[in-house]
Amino acid sequence: MLKRAILVLVVVVIGVAMFAFTSVNSGSIDIDLLFTQVSTSVPVAFSVAFAVGWLFGLLSLSVWAIKLVNERRVLRRALRASESEVSSLRSLPLTDAD
Repeated sequence: MLKRAILVLVVVVIGVAMFAFTSVNSGSIDIDLLFTQVSTSVPVAFSVAFAVGWLFGLLSLSVWAIKLVNERRVLRRALRASESEVSSLRSLPLTDAD
């Protein structure tokens, strides 16, 4: 619950900072994209750059999370195999070596 509240607070702070930064920097800029040139306002450019960066961060995080989930699945499978081996060894009767 506290993590979610902190996350919401961070998102709100970033949103307010982005809004304040874009409102102070009103103007027009030209962006050269190799194949075309776009003329847009500074707030739109900042907002698009923020959104693209955020999406790239989510993509990077999702790749890491998928790797973590796969590793967890492999470890659980190995744990189940080890537990079944231990339980089968415990059920064997003890014999003395002569």
